[in-house]
Parts: sequence; C-alpha cells; structure tokens
Amino acid sequence: MDEMLIAIEVAYANDEQQVLVALNMPTGTTAEQAIQASGLLSRFPEITATDLKVGIFGSVCKLDQLLRQADRVEIYRPLIHDPKEARRQRAVKV
Repeated sequence: MDEMLIAIEVAYANDEQQVLVALNMPTGTTAEQAIQASGLLSRFPEITATDLKVGIFGSVCKLDQLLRQADRVEIYRPLIHDPKEARRQRAVKV
C-alpha cells in the first residue's frame, strides 16, 4: 500500500541568500526529519544540528513537532544583537 505523502518546505536564509527546499515526505514526519532530508545541514556548515532553533511559519516549535500538509519549517540563525539591548543603546543616544 502506498504511504501518504505531505508536501512541505524547509527554509533557511543567511546574509547572502535565501533557500527554500520543497519536499514530499511521509505523514508523521517531524521537523528534524524534514531538515535532515532537505540537505541544508550539509549545504550550510554554519547550521549546527545540535543547536537548531526552528519554527513553522514564524512560530517556534520543537524538533519533534509533527508536520502537516503545506507546513514550512524555518531554520533560525542566532541573533547577533539582542533587540532589547539595541533599543536601550539607541534610547541612551537620544
């Protein structure tokens, strides 16, 4: 019997480019499995598998989150500057 597939996307962006990988994965696939299948971990060595921060359409989720049809898994980069601290520093300059 054929396994049910869902169409999903895995997204990553760095300073130079944005990449969106479309995949057809079996029902019951987790965010982590989709990221592994996307090939982005080997394509972008700056992404560390042990320290992944991910979300689905802008909402942070865990790596074991089950995916649904048309989900977009987003791999987040660490913040370079803390937004709260940056606002404080701008306020001091004014």
